[in-house]
Amino acid sequence: MPIYFGTAGVPLSTKQRSTEAGIARIRELGLKAMEVEFVHGVRMKEEKALQVSEVALKENVLLTCHAPYYINLNSQEEEKVEASKLRILHTARIAHLMGASSIVFHPAFYGKQKSTTVLAKVIKELSEVREILDQEDNKVILRPETTGKLSQFGDLQETLKIAKEIPGVLPCIDVSHLHARFNGLINSYDEFCEILEQAAECLGDYWVKNAHFHISGIEYTGKGEKKHLVLEESDLKYEELMKAVQSFGLNGTIICESPNLEEDALLLQKTYLEVESKAAKQ
Repeated sequence: MPIYFGTAGVPLSTKQRSTEAGIARIRELGLKAMEVEFVHGVRMKEEKALQVSEVALKENVLLTCHAPYYINLNSQEEEKVEASKLRILHTARIAHLMGASSIVFHPAFYGKQKSTTVLAKVIKELSEVREILDQEDNKVILRPETTGKLSQFGDLQETLKIAKEIPGVLPCIDVSHLHARFNGLINSYDEFCEILEQAAECLGDYWVKNAHFHISGIEYTGKGEKKHLVLEESDLKYEELMKAVQSFGLNGTIICESPNLEEDALLLQKTYLEVESKAAKQ
């Protein structure tokens, strides 16, 4: 299966609330990936990361990580920019030890600045982070995420431009965020295909073979994202999305962020396989 499906964090049905138990539960459920959530800080020690790596290898589960929320590479306070870079570095180092393929993060806020100004700042600061990791022979892919609020830097074009400019950087395309950001648009097969086509044209085979998505149901207002929802309680046309992903022949990972985590992850996987099976018979 070219796309691995998984959850944003330990599945809710996991009896023991640990990363290792979560990985084992992922395998029991028939999923193939898990995103380790460091959203409130990286509190995992190096020894624990190595133990997690062993479990993931044993269970054949692909790991990714989500860096802390407290990142703003466009802060007007230099100490906050440096702290943001350190959080990305810390996440990437622990991710490397646990064998994770990539780390996801929200890159910046606009403040009162133009998109082009923020883009240049983010590229500058993230290039420095990437350079340090390259010097450490850390190949973890850095993934700025498309964001769901209009105040957050990170629409599709901005995110693709960062990845185009910096080797070792690829987008995390959060389709639900884009759907919310544009107040209900980006919700049809053609619109989903347009997103995938833009990414493929901009980033080529490197992205096609290493795509990474976040998906959930989502509630939104005119200002963008409000909160995540269960897929069936939202207006996101996930069947059309799975059809688009399958039609592009992508390799990569789809991480579910719905409140019911594994239930919607399994629903997405089931839908994708049904689309794939139908396409194979045509």
